[in-house]
Amino acid sequence: MSLDVARLRADTPGCARVLHLNNAGAALPPAPVLDAVIGHLRREAEIGGYEAADEAEPGLKMGYRAIARLIGAAPDEIALVESATQAWTLGFHAFEFGEGDRILTARAEYASNVISFLHLARARGVVVEVVPSDGDGVLDVEALRRMIDARTKLIAVTHVPTNGGLVNPAAAIGAVARAHGIPFLLDACQSVGQLPIDVDAIGCDMLSATGRKFLRGPRGTGFLYVRRTILDRLRPPFLDLHSARWTGARDYAVEPGAARFEMWESSIACRLGLGAAVAYALALGIEAIATRIGTLAEILRERLAALPGVVVHDLGRKRCGIVTFTLEGVTARDTSARLRAQGINTSVSTAPFARWDMEPRGLSELVRASPHAYNTEDELDRFVSAIAGLP
Repeated sequence: MSLDVARLRADTPGCARVLHLNNAGAALPPAPVLDAVIGHLRREAEIGGYEAADEAEPGLKMGYRAIARLIGAAPDEIALVESATQAWTLGFHAFEFGEGDRILTARAEYASNVISFLHLARARGVVVEVVPSDGDGVLDVEALRRMIDARTKLIAVTHVPTNGGLVNPAAAIGAVARAHGIPFLLDACQSVGQLPIDVDAIGCDMLSATGRKFLRGPRGTGFLYVRRTILDRLRPPFLDLHSARWTGARDYAVEPGAARFEMWESSIACRLGLGAAVAYALALGIEAIATRIGTLAEILRERLAALPGVVVHDLGRKRCGIVTFTLEGVTARDTSARLRAQGINTSVSTAPFARWDMEPRGLSELVRASPHAYNTEDELDRFVSAIAGLP
């Protein structure tokens, strides 16, 4: 299935204003997302917030079904939250860790996740161990297998790291986790929306994702997938009258599904926008989106690598839509700022985002360019010409 790129661009108002290669940060939303968010805010203004929420209930339920279809789950295994970080944190802190429990993770982990690991290590004596990477920079699955012992409480890995194009072997990691009966938490904030995801094929027990990146949803949206079979082993770190019911003077009962990880107050408009974004992606076809993003990213890597003074720093055998590079004589921050002045959006990854990966490679900062399906080869040519003109 091929994509109608002209239609994608017509659906995306931002394409007329900027050359947007910051989709790993926050993608340009399509018109159906804008319509869903703005339309609901208008209804809140017209009839009231509670009343508009009641009216929107069918659309909200449709959003749960769309997300479940996107990742191969059931609607009651999805919790809607405000960000991928919140989703991941809620899932991670639902496990009851004790002193000496081991958490196995990857080198290319994002700072927010690592800080949670280290916070728990400091507070409870949990042991955090980094699984080595192989020669291509991806998590070494055989090393993971050898590191597992009776004290291993959790495997927590980022599928697509923030600072490069590699894709960690999630399904192979999941197979190891299943074979040893160890829970597997997958951070999929950079992969959902740009790669096909099937939680059963991967074998993860929990998965966190955001709406604002490759899904093209609103900022302030995310979701947590929780496999039904693991729910009774978890204790949500927060509960309110939505995630639980006050059943007696001194008793309560948590909700039976992933809704136990939600809170009552939320942006109904943004949740409707997230549902619209997922429905839009499903209508296009995730396989087609993944193919186009991957193709554009490889073209961009090749054209950047051909420029004098440019070094592409992406790792991995299978690569995705995140392209990172440095330009001799120009800092990453200056490169990104000068591009933005020309109407070209990128972002910067710095070592404090991913110290375990970047510092051993001698990297302090990288320019990150991340195309989406609505980008064109002509835009890539313009981008590469702009880079060539910076030194």
